[in-house]
Amino acid sequence: MKTSAFRFLRIALAALTLASLAVLPNRLQAAESVQLRVELDRGVLPVAAKETAVVKISLDGLRAVRPEARPPVNVALVIDRSGSMSGEKIEQARAAAIEAVRRLSGKDIVSVVAFESEARTLVPATRVTARRDIERIIERIQIGGSTALHGGVVEGAAQIRENLAKPGYTHRVILLSDGQANVGPSSADELGQLGVDLVRKGISVSTIGLGLGYDEDLMTRLALKSDGNTYFAQNAAMLPEIFNTELGDVLNVVARNVDIIIRFPDGVRPLRFLGREGKIAGQRAELRVNQLYGGQEKFALIEIAVPAEKDQESRELAAVSVTFEDALTQEKHAQKAAVSARFSANKADVVRSANHQVQADYAEALIVTAKEEAIALADEGKQKDAAERLRKTNSSVQKLGETYGNKRAAAIARETAELSDSVEAAGVSNSQRKQMRTDNAQKSNQQGSKSSSSGGKP
Repeated sequence: MKTSAFRFLRIALAALTLASLAVLPNRLQAAESVQLRVELDRGVLPVAAKETAVVKISLDGLRAVRPEARPPVNVALVIDRSGSMSGEKIEQARAAAIEAVRRLSGKDIVSVVAFESEARTLVPATRVTARRDIERIIERIQIGGSTALHGGVVEGAAQIRENLAKPGYTHRVILLSDGQANVGPSSADELGQLGVDLVRKGISVSTIGLGLGYDEDLMTRLALKSDGNTYFAQNAAMLPEIFNTELGDVLNVVARNVDIIIRFPDGVRPLRFLGREGKIAGQRAELRVNQLYGGQEKFALIEIAVPAEKDQESRELAAVSVTFEDALTQEKHAQKAAVSARFSANKADVVRSANHQVQADYAEALIVTAKEEAIALADEGKQKDAAERLRKTNSSVQKLGETYGNKRAAAIARETAELSDSVEAAGVSNSQRKQMRTDNAQKSNQQGSKSSSSGGKP
């Protein structure tokens, strides 16, 4: 009798152990869905009366342990069907939308909105179970009149809101348009404000501009303000690939509602964010990211003014706290990290401490800012001033590359030098302007960027 009881106890313990191991991957995923890193452009700063340093706050979205157990998504496909979308454009748009629906599962929610002079919901928000019925509706989308772009996004967001309260969902509007918004609100500022309002509710808008007739200012502003992605499709044949890329991100969200707070000790003064928008108030800075994707890095760069220190002294320069919601478990998590620098009168010591990856990211951000200013100057017909603005920033980036032996910064400088000459000679063409603005938005949002190792030297 005792032997039987002992055998039963061993079996029970073994079963309990196996059950614990089965749960372990999900626990690891919950704890490790995001990794916080805080780095400086140089670990050693020169002894000086005043020094400007760069802090990089990185959030690496780690890949899900079990991709098949991904969180569900709530997606609204908002498709322009105005007159300019006739022919291959609407054919490829329908095909891309159908392919997007096919990538969704029965736990996902999809809605389809088409807009011309007015917006109309063709598929109200529904679980993707009757897939073929949804595809038939998309296949029947026909061409109409003008372009009520604002109305299309609002209607798409209204469909998203039908299920906004359901826990665990990632909410995304995917907007495709080839034209200028000419019905209803139509300015970049108005669409940008719509993006701000939507992201506060947890809804991001990704925009796809098709051809050379769409308003890139409006589309990129809407995407950036709502923490969505943005794309430029020069021709309709690119649409299926773009939709596929976008769905890849939407289906790979590992964390949501990411709040970042940076505190600086007395004497260290935050100057400005580069690329991402954030708030600075005294010794505190903060920003929010709506979602993080598995296998990708999102980061913020902030310039700081550092007071003088004695040779070989060290001091903390920034302390960062991050809170986020795990997309799979909906559990709240928090992480903290800080970064310090040592000071040295030895220039070689400073050069050796350079973090080339942070410097390259900083150089890229400086160029993005310069390109935006150059676009504005070129729009005013001041192409020489635009070229000079690029050259001035390029000179700073080139010096950075030479001083620290940073090959990536040097390459960025060479690329910008070629652009400066082109802008001065011919201005900024419509196609070039769209590509520049899209590239700037993608770089600012680190769209599709992969996580980089600490201290890398590209």
